[in-house]
Amino acid sequence: MFVLCLGTGLGLSTALAQTEPPTELAEATPAENAGEDRTVDQADEPDANLVPLDTEIPAEEHAAAGFESSSRVPRAEDLLTVSPPQNLPTARFTDSFDPPAEVSQAAEPTKSGAEAAESYNVPIVLDSSVQAHIRFFNTSIRNRFEQWLVRLSRYRPLVENIFTEFHLPSDLVFLSLVESGFNPYAYSRAKATGPWQFMKGTAKVYGLRVDSYVDERRDPIKSTVAAARYLRDLYDLFGTWPLAMAAYNAGEGKVMRALHKAQAESFSDISKTRLIRRETKEYVPRFMAATIIAKNPDRYGFSQEAGPPHQFEEVAVTRPLHFHAIANASGIPYEELRLLNPELRRDATPPGDEAYLLKIPVGTKGKVEQLLDRIPTHKFPPLPAKSQFASTGSSRWYKVRVGDTLEKVAKRFRIPLKTLKTRNNLSGPTIRPGDFLVISR
Repeated sequence: MFVLCLGTGLGLSTALAQTEPPTELAEATPAENAGEDRTVDQADEPDANLVPLDTEIPAEEHAAAGFESSSRVPRAEDLLTVSPPQNLPTARFTDSFDPPAEVSQAAEPTKSGAEAAESYNVPIVLDSSVQAHIRFFNTSIRNRFEQWLVRLSRYRPLVENIFTEFHLPSDLVFLSLVESGFNPYAYSRAKATGPWQFMKGTAKVYGLRVDSYVDERRDPIKSTVAAARYLRDLYDLFGTWPLAMAAYNAGEGKVMRALHKAQAESFSDISKTRLIRRETKEYVPRFMAATIIAKNPDRYGFSQEAGPPHQFEEVAVTRPLHFHAIANASGIPYEELRLLNPELRRDATPPGDEAYLLKIPVGTKGKVEQLLDRIPTHKFPPLPAKSQFASTGSSRWYKVRVGDTLEKVAKRFRIPLKTLKTRNNLSGPTIRPGDFLVISR
């Protein structure tokens, strides 16, 4: 199996966690950078359609204070039954280990009849961290979480069908809630994009197209297939879903090293160490909390309103056509075309494709095909020239953290500011968290 050392990226899970600072210096080797190139170009830059992920933080103190005794949160012990996924391969990395703590800690249901607990096909642990996130979703960001549930309902059937084809537990669909709220247009400060928050390099490894015109990380179907393949690989590697999910967030290399250094057997073991970042420690409990609510929305007072399903027809387009021009000719609303085709970065079909399959509303294929010849060809403005961010070789790199400035980095590593800017081809003072700076050559 091809092993990546970076996860999908810093998604909503990062925006919802106070992360520990990453290691300051890292050698720029292919293993550590998961095939990511360091050329800043349009294919990896946010565009006008993207929506930054939210930054609210479920601080640890939420678990101890700030919640009334009248909270709508029911006792989690009354909700949980773990049902192991069926028909999954059994030869795994951790077969020689004892049963993982994540499963053995799951509580048995205490209710019966109409109030019988939902069953879960991924491990669910009851602890203060999960309860804190339940309360956070149910109180602090209640309206937003409800919007996530409604949005996910639009795509949930297709995600579950894809996961079934890959023999994945259906409850993994709720991983998309903590990644992005299943927003195809979501992007993070680390440039992870789409409902499953893929970084560009990982996306390409799993067959997604990412260029200046098309970003399939945003495609609800293609990105879900890629996420299913990645999750399948991670489970094949680690043998438990909590570890697989931690690796989805942090990268399998980091989780593997943490297991080896701690001589650990489970996610709960390494979460007690400093070998993984707080972001990853919070990621799995956050997923568990989101799953508990999503499978029991009525018990938390959430609406069970469902959005219209993601359905469409496809028409082959052989030249660049802009959504506005298609809308003007066909009467299909512009916003509907954007909703069905979030992967098109410039609201137009890409140049150079012999036939691009444009998604259109059900029942409009015949009409659109008759009108295609009348729709004017869209002319894209020229792309900005690529700028080389850093060279390959034996360079040493620094990953920019929140609060860093060029002046701070130059002072920290005792490099003249002008030299630092020259090495990184920077003309201005702006650097962003997640960027890599060349420190030495």
